[in-house]
This record gives sequence, structure tokens and C-alpha cells, in this order.
Amino acid sequence: MPDIYDVVIVGGGVSGTALLYELAEFTDLSNIALLEKYSEIAAVNSHGSNNSQTLHCGDIETNYTLEKAIQVRDTASMVVNFATRFNFAETCLSRFPKMILAVGEQECEKLHKRFETFKPHFPAMQWMEYDDILETEPAVAKNRTQKTNAIGIFDEYTAVDFQKLSLAFLEQAESQRKKKTIDVIRKCFVHTIKKTHHFYSIKTSKEEIKSRFVVVSAGGHSLLFAQKMGYGLNYSCMPIAGSFYFIPKLLKGKVYTMQNDKLPFAAIHGDPDVLVPDKTRLGPTALMLPVLERYNWKTFFDYLQVLKLDKAVLKVFFNLFSDSVIRRYMLKNILFEIPFIRRRVFLKDARKIIPSLVLSDLQFAKKTGGIRPVMIDKKNVSLHLGEAQINPGTGIIFNMTPSPGATSCLGNAEKDMRTIVQYLGCGFDEDRFNKALK
Repeated sequence: MPDIYDVVIVGGGVSGTALLYELAEFTDLSNIALLEKYSEIAAVNSHGSNNSQTLHCGDIETNYTLEKAIQVRDTASMVVNFATRFNFAETCLSRFPKMILAVGEQECEKLHKRFETFKPHFPAMQWMEYDDILETEPAVAKNRTQKTNAIGIFDEYTAVDFQKLSLAFLEQAESQRKKKTIDVIRKCFVHTIKKTHHFYSIKTSKEEIKSRFVVVSAGGHSLLFAQKMGYGLNYSCMPIAGSFYFIPKLLKGKVYTMQNDKLPFAAIHGDPDVLVPDKTRLGPTALMLPVLERYNWKTFFDYLQVLKLDKAVLKVFFNLFSDSVIRRYMLKNILFEIPFIRRRVFLKDARKIIPSLVLSDLQFAKKTGGIRPVMIDKKNVSLHLGEAQINPGTGIIFNMTPSPGATSCLGNAEKDMRTIVQYLGCGFDEDRFNKALK
């Protein structure tokens, strides 16, 4: 271990490992380390059981504007380019058909307008009438009583095992060990990060580590580290837990439903599960839980530190629950978690995707689902949806990356890498980077 690293990355999920790969492969930095508190890489939100396993491309996510969709599409292509270039596609990616489903006259009209706007930028999009849906996804089309249309995309990579992708990034980064120091330190819990005159001192469960630059990519814990250092105090956090249900393998591909514009949470969708190939998975639900890691109640105390409950936070919660649509949605999602009644409550929502579902088809997926740290902007008294970053310009970055953060891992890593290159004045081989990933 060197006396001082050029860069230390805290967090071994898909975001942290993507940055490790880019720094190791495309810069001339000599000493880089990644710290992961668990023994397993990508064991929390990047684990396949804890996310929707979706490569978000912006084409079927109706809560994206065209500008946002194009941006997400471009970063998603970096993941595909990496996996195909280095022969990880078969292990990390899957090809499934995907569609966005519209039910009823109003939704169908809205979806067709979206199709006309997006088609020039997403040429693989196909408009689907009822008979097309019946041929592609029979279970989705049968027993429909309302007008039904869809936008379909076929023969593209649509699913990702983000844990395997993280391990692929790690493998490529470690291939540079003949030229430079690449340390991956597992079971390394970070206690504190402190700034000195010329470097950062990172106190861990193993030893003190020094670095000229630090990137914290640890989900909701990134905000905790930032606030302990006096940054990001204008943010609070609303952790949203997503749960899933298994049904028999009734879908060939991914089937999304139209997003309710009033809801700041993803509508449920159906997905082939890359880890449980004989099942289809439905979800996610959206339940606010006072923890920063799902199934780890020790992080309740961490959440209390980042909550920073004050008038602004209370006003955000009050505004959310004052809206009858959001209030009913949140209360319903509480019922989705209660044994004995949750399947009955979820069945109605699930039938929007597969009308013929019966109660016996549904099985609550235990220990499946992660936490999305939705940020609360206390200054503007509003939710900060999507990815968030705190960069005080002092040689440290804190990343909080809800969906589509996993899809955007290489694009987000590129932004961090360019910040590091500028701050440290190191070399960066942009031509080789573009040939590999763009």
C-alpha cells in the first residue's frame, strides 16, 4: 500500500467499480484504491435481487423528457459497448423484447403522441396495435376490455446483472496492475474522512488511508459522509424501498406501464428475472423506510443523522401527503408489505399488466428489493428526483445515484474522471476512451 493514493473510491457497487475501471484504464494515475465495507463486491443496491435489472434507454420510461431520454440512451450505450468490446455481454447482459403499455383511450392517445416525438431519435421503436401485442405478449393482451396499444423495442440488450457488470469493471481495472497500483480492499468500513492541508485522511476499520482525491459512491451513506464534513446540509433524504412479487413465467420480455405524472415514483412493470429464470417479476412497490440499506436495520441510526428534520423537511412531507393521489398511493404501498393482505391488494395493480392473473399466481419475493435514496432539497422545499451529486470543489465528490444511476454508471464515472483529471492535473487518453466506450 502506498503512503498516499492518487484517488480513493468509497463504495464497491456498479458506480464505484465503473470509476475504478475508467481511472485505471484511461488515466496515468499510479495509485488507486477502492474500499468496500462488505466481503462481496456490489452486495447492496447493485446486487441483482435489489434492483429491476433494467438497462434504461429512455425509450419506454414515460417519466423521461426527450432530452433526458437521449442522455440516458447515450450512457446506456456505453455499458453495451463495454460489455461487447471486452466479451462480457453473455455474462452481464440479456436480450429481451420490451414494451410500454397503454390501456384506455386517454393513455393510448398520450402514448401515440410520445411515439411521434421519440421515433426520430429512437428508430427501433415500433407502434403496436392489439394484434401485435397479442402476438408478442399473449398474456398481456388476453382478456382486455379497453383499448390497448404499446410501443415495442426488439432485439436489443434490455437487462443487466449489475453485480456481474461490477465484477467485469473490477477485472478490467485489475488488469492494469502490472503498470500501477490498483488496490481493492474488502471488509473495510470507513469511519471518517477528514481534509488536511494536502490530502484526505480516511479512517477505516483496518487502517488510516491517505488520498489526494476521494469519491464516495455509497448510496444514501454518501450524504451521511458529506454532512459529517459540513457539505450537503441543504439536503435531507427520503429512502424509498422497492419490493417485488414473483409470478409464473408469463412474460417473454419487459412490460412497462404508463407513468402517473403526479407520482414521483416508478410505475410497476413486469420483467424476466435474470437470477430466477423460471419466474416473471412484478414491481417495484414504493415504501418509505427509515433506513439507508434494505434489510439492514442498523442503518436506521444513519438515517436519523441525514434526515435533518426541520420545517422545510416537514413541509415536503406535508405537501406530499396533502395530495390525495400521492397519499392513497403511499398508503396502498404500505398494504403491499403486510402479510396475508398484500397479495390481494397488489393483484389489482398487477392485472393492468396481465389481466388473467389470479391470487394463487402471486408470490411475495422475500429479501428482494433495494433502497433508493430520494433527496429532499430543503432550500427549494421539494424532492430532488434522479441522480444527485455534492462536489464542493475541494478534491472530494459525493454521489447519490437512484435510477437510472446503475445504467448511467459509465457516464457518471466519466464526469467524475474528468473532474479528477482537471483537479489533479493528470493525463487522460481521450481517444482510447472514445474508441472503447463511445
